[in-house]
Amino acid sequence: MRDTDRALVQAATAVAKLRCRSENHTVAAAARSADGRVFTGVNVYHFTGGPCAEVVAIGAAATQGVTELETIVAVGDRGRGVIPPCGRCRQVLLDYFPSIKVIVGPADGLRAVPVADLLPETYVWADQQVELATVPRTGVWPMPVVPGSRPAAED
Repeated sequence: MRDTDRALVQAATAVAKLRCRSENHTVAAAARSADGRVFTGVNVYHFTGGPCAEVVAIGAAATQGVTELETIVAVGDRGRGVIPPCGRCRQVLLDYFPSIKVIVGPADGLRAVPVADLLPETYVWADQQVELATVPRTGVWPMPVVPGSRPAAED
């Protein structure tokens, strides 16, 4: 693992020790941009599904105009060390930053892996979007066409 990756783990660990002191904040994350800036965040626990620390760190980077992140790591409170991102965070990371690396593994075997490796046979959100140029602009939501069906006006 590179020294910059170790420094990222240290940054997330420092935030976890400093800010994760209640059941509302139990995970810290640190993300590094291509220009070397580091952005941190903590999860915001809420029974409705508040954001994970990784998503908060992405938002912090976005507020500074960062559009590309290189590497991200999450660290648990109470000395739990590096923890892997949840499924939702894996999907968000892949959709926003398809080339990002995620630091995972046990303390004595940390490694930075491409986010795509954490989501085999993945759903790629961008691939599922309808091209707006192919949808006619009629002012009403287009009705789906079911093979073998007739328009309602024919009834």
